[in-house]
Amino acid sequence: MNAMRRLSTTDPDFHADLDGLLAWDSVSDDRVQQTVADIIRDLRARGDAALLDYTTRFDRWIPACAADLEIPRARLEAAWGRIPAAQREALQTAAARIRAYAEHQRLESWSYTEADGTLLGQQVTPLDRVGLYVPGGKAAYPSSVLMNAVPAKVAGVGELIMVVPTPDGELNELVLAAAHVAGTDRAFAVGGAQAVAALAFGTETIPGVDKIVGPGNIYVATAKRAVFGQVGIDMVAGPSEILVVCDGGTDPDWIAMDLFSQAEHDEDAQSILVSWDADFLNRVAASIERLLPSMERETIIATALRGRGAMIQARDLEDAIAVANRIAPEHLELSVEDPQAIVGRIRHAGAIFMGRYTAEAVGDYCAGPNHVLPTSRTARFSSPLGVYDFQKRSSLIMASAAGAAQLAKTASVLARGEGLTAHARSAEYRGEAQSPVEPRLS
Repeated sequence: MNAMRRLSTTDPDFHADLDGLLAWDSVSDDRVQQTVADIIRDLRARGDAALLDYTTRFDRWIPACAADLEIPRARLEAAWGRIPAAQREALQTAAARIRAYAEHQRLESWSYTEADGTLLGQQVTPLDRVGLYVPGGKAAYPSSVLMNAVPAKVAGVGELIMVVPTPDGELNELVLAAAHVAGTDRAFAVGGAQAVAALAFGTETIPGVDKIVGPGNIYVATAKRAVFGQVGIDMVAGPSEILVVCDGGTDPDWIAMDLFSQAEHDEDAQSILVSWDADFLNRVAASIERLLPSMERETIIATALRGRGAMIQARDLEDAIAVANRIAPEHLELSVEDPQAIVGRIRHAGAIFMGRYTAEAVGDYCAGPNHVLPTSRTARFSSPLGVYDFQKRSSLIMASAAGAAQLAKTASVLARGEGLTAHARSAEYRGEAQSPVEPRLS
């Protein structure tokens, strides 16, 4: 393969080169957007009939009626019984770890009472119904089912609806088994933009939801953008990313394989290594050349490493940390001697994997924290998917008689300053009920 590009933070054009490397246009082109808009419009107009047509057209099988699109819960349970025992054990272990971590994230309601008896607080409630999109094209992702469904269930979501494309009518047993162990309530064999539209607006067969989560191709991502506002969405994610910061003390084969682990997702994935040890960068490059031919997805990995991968030589540890914060990666490995000493200086990262023995891959499947993470530098302002994404918060305000009188004074002044007389008088009425009426301008 052609060597990964090499950058140095001492290069005069480093920041411009880095920005070019990181640039990713996640906005679909006009053709994709028009196609998605047409599908959504058609789905809203024809409901199940449109779903049946698109399933025949895109998934290449012909359901006899809309009811055939639903995958019965008994079928999910049957899949659980069909998969090998080792896969059942792995799914159970992963689900248990994800659930245990998610339990720590659950928000609780709270309130406090002021001296005059006024109560203020926050009431936390789960979403009523959530839609989970599971990819089903080039690969199957049972781990995605667990990472989206388990936190939703921990949050107390009333009903979880899974949609998954089934090319040529083929169901993936591992995905169905994951849906079973995660407690999915209903599942439908539909995919693409039409599945997103069905979840957002509902059809005669598929109920509308309050929020849509889960990854998908460019048509799915575009559809999620389009229906946002009608429903909530988790995020619109770009290609997978890994940034490894290493002090040179980790086996270079390990680091090479860590870079591969993201590059094998697709040709647009991004793998970056930062070190202040130039010889170590050379040793990792040699490992890449030696190990790559043994990979099943060699062509995909090579394309990703050539196109969007890089090895960056930093001046020192502090410089490497600055690069990491600028990149704000989805996955950050701190493969250094004492990661806990520096993790507090990492401001922007979706997930941080600390130490030489923590492969990013364990986070993808079974460590416990969610693998649905912000990409394309959005870790600067967003967070991993979690229980809190399936809960909403309502403010609680209950004024006492004395509190109403006091609050009315402040509200009245501000409301009249804004020219909103009804606001002012609404507050004043409560205040006047507790104290003599004072003359005022109306």
